[in-house]
Amino acid sequence: MPDDATDARLRPLVDIVTNLPHYRELGLEVVDYASGSATLRCDYRPELVGDPQTGVVHGGVVTTILDSVCGLACFLGLEEPQAIATLDLRIDYLKPARVERPIFGFAELIKVTRSVAFLRGHAYQDTADDAVAICVATFMIGSVGFRPGGDGGVQP
Repeated sequence: MPDDATDARLRPLVDIVTNLPHYRELGLEVVDYASGSATLRCDYRPELVGDPQTGVVHGGVVTTILDSVCGLACFLGLEEPQAIATLDLRIDYLKPARVERPIFGFAELIKVTRSVAFLRGHAYQDTADDAVAICVATFMIGSVGFRPGGDGGVQP
């Protein structure tokens, strides 16, 4: 977790993002964050299963976790809050997530240019060095759409 001064700057961004409908619907929880990095947790629930015979979580859930944690890490790494949008999200699925265990997503900001942010991340369950999936992502900075604002809503 960040120090008090950093937390005072970042916590409002975390609060805005975690109130987005898809965060609430999936039950995504921010478990750690710093400037340019974040970790999310998604608890196993039967309604997230993609294969009822095996109980394995749907790959789209893992995709959403990774896209969401990359977006949060991007927001937290920008000098000033700005609108962002996913340009590219490349995911390699390494193995199915184990049944009835939470999935964590971690992402870190690698580089920020004037208009593009580059991130990498991974989804895991028990330990961060045993990934379920890995990703690289690029986000457009200054896009039209959601951006953290004074009212926390969608702004052009």
